[in-house]
Amino acid sequence: MWGVNDVYTHGHHGSVLRSHRWRTAENSARYLLDHLAPHMSLLDVGCGPATITCDLSGLVAWVVGIEPNEGILREAEETRRQRNADNVSFEVGSVEALAFVDGSFDVTHAHQVLQHLSDPVAALREMARVTTSGGLVAVRDADYHAMSWYPELPGLDEWMGMYQAVARRNGAEPDAARRLLSWAAAAGLDDLDATVDSWLFYTSEDRRWWGGLWAQRCTQSALAHQAIEYGIATGPDLSRIAAAWTEWSEHPQAWFVVPNGELIARPP
Repeated sequence: MWGVNDVYTHGHHGSVLRSHRWRTAENSARYLLDHLAPHMSLLDVGCGPATITCDLSGLVAWVVGIEPNEGILREAEETRRQRNADNVSFEVGSVEALAFVDGSFDVTHAHQVLQHLSDPVAALREMARVTTSGGLVAVRDADYHAMSWYPELPGLDEWMGMYQAVARRNGAEPDAARRLLSWAAAAGLDDLDATVDSWLFYTSEDRRWWGGLWAQRCTQSALAHQAIEYGIATGPDLSRIAAAWTEWSEHPQAWFVVPNGELIARPP
């Protein structure tokens, strides 16, 4: 899904893929579900391991998922096989140059994609190009600076600063949600419907899962390697941040909220 000059801040470490596999249409695309109908075709941009993709396939006629990473598409194909989602196919592709003619799909969808792109407006234009007249462009992205947590550990403040610095060094926009309306307007989209939904992690199971995967991301994933390569953090810095995530996960009243901006637009 990335453009030729884009760097995926998260990478594809196991700690990243665990969070991607957790995503469903219900917990990550609920804003779109009532707009779908059995006759529709849908393009899922940045489908990842295809858990959302295959969920959506049960509500429409056919779905195409695209990803630039062939290894991830092999996992997506396995998800499709396990779900018996025979109306889903996958292609290697980039959102900056979608390999489809104008008006190919009734719906184009991207979950947590725009925040990683150096030119999200161009991506929205390209999504709109391959969407039918009267169709829907649907995007959902998090907003990092709007995330909130308890207890308010200094190490998590350090994590936020590190993540913001790495993402921006990659030319990305980690506070994407608040910019969806402006990006859509710049892309020439209108008839906009914006909503906000959130993920909340607070149970003991949530804490172990969310805190554990972020502790790993901060020391083992592409994010960690980039932070060191760019001179943003040292190994000891990242170990300290990871320890803060572990401390957070062990607090019995811990709370973490991820706000997500959602936008449905119609091509001109």
